[in-house]
Amino acid sequence: MKYRILIALAVAAAAASASGQTRIWRCGNTYTNNAAEAQLKGCKPMEGGNITVVEGTKVQGTSATRVATAPQTSASQRIDGEAQRARDSEARAILEAELKKAEARQSELVKEYNNGEPEKLGPEHRNYQKYLDRVAELKANIARNENDIAGIKRELARLPAAK
Repeated sequence: MKYRILIALAVAAAAASASGQTRIWRCGNTYTNNAAEAQLKGCKPMEGGNITVVEGTKVQGTSATRVATAPQTSASQRIDGEAQRARDSEARAILEAELKKAEARQSELVKEYNNGEPEKLGPEHRNYQKYLDRVAELKANIARNENDIAGIKRELARLPAAK
């Protein structure tokens, strides 16, 4: 007897919820529950669960968009020629120092690599795989350092010539 009452209540609740929902149509990126509008636009009916649409908000003002973009330079904020030359020479000095460090590191790596036959270290005498791993790592470091040197040289070429 109890189950009959529960089943009757479940059927009544399902019927009430089904009649409370209206049909929803999707028109591209928008949704509508107006049948006439949906027919005019050729919208497709949505099937399945509940649909929740939350309208987006616009960002107010332009200050929020300027935060994410690069700083704007106006005529009053432009840098004079002398200051720009000073910045360029400072950048050149930094890049040349980095290039010297990278070239020194490269010569150390090439010397240690010894044409693919570096000296074996302590545990590498007993474990040849450790030796092979170190040789491969040295080779990768040399290639990476060569790429770094080439990148620094490209950056130096982009800068105006020092006077």
